[in-house]
Amino acid sequence: MEQWDIYDINRNKTGRIMNRGEELKNGEYHLAVQVCIFNEKGQMLIQQRQPFESDWSNMWDITTAGSALAGETSQQAAERELFEELGYRIDLTNIRPKFTVNFDGGFCDIYLIERDVDIEILTLQYEEVQAVKWADREEILEMMDRREFITYYRSFIELMFDGRKSYGSHSSMCTP
Repeated sequence: MEQWDIYDINRNKTGRIMNRGEELKNGEYHLAVQVCIFNEKGQMLIQQRQPFESDWSNMWDITTAGSALAGETSQQAAERELFEELGYRIDLTNIRPKFTVNFDGGFCDIYLIERDVDIEILTLQYEEVQAVKWADREEILEMMDRREFITYYRSFIELMFDGRKSYGSHSSMCTP
């Protein structure tokens, strides 16, 4: 059974732990992570969920996502999820998430990584992933229109593509 640390609204650990599937009480949150890998062509590595998955079966998704286990840092959770789902090892020890999205039940740290990964050597986790491929922004947006890709906000997908090269909320090319 997966166990998660419980955080307060300020992202401080409360010292309490919950089992996955339990309901959070008011004012309790958990930590999730998403990792998006981009290649030098500016394409995102995406995965297709298995047909027997209870949520979003057969749909395409970003590179990897999941919840941090009790005791894990955000970086450790991102490393573990990437290895579990795709068999790809990465060291995120000194890497900060590009941004964090708050959702009803917690905080989601999003890592945007630039790596040319050979998808032929990946080991896909049978329980979750049936396929992977590289896709550019336009292809992902078209897949969303066809309801083949998980229904993120279009602006969220755009932000990941636009924000992958630098930290912050504006382009370094902007002038005041």
